[in-house]
Amino acid sequence: MPYVNVKVAGKLTTEQKQKIAAGITELLLNVAGKPPEATYITIDELDRENWAKAGKLLSDS
Repeated sequence: MPYVNVKVAGKLTTEQKQKIAAGITELLLNVAGKPPEATYITIDELDRENWAKAGKLLSDS
């Protein structure tokens, strides 16, 4: 049973989340032979102030 956790900085629309879930599910089916009904995906939307890159918060860019 695949479990995939996607973390993103900022918010996604419901449509974007659906496309991400469908794409990951299809990839696991095609590459690893994992059936869609066995694939679990979570999407964590984190505030940009809680992410940093190169020593700076993403909310500062």
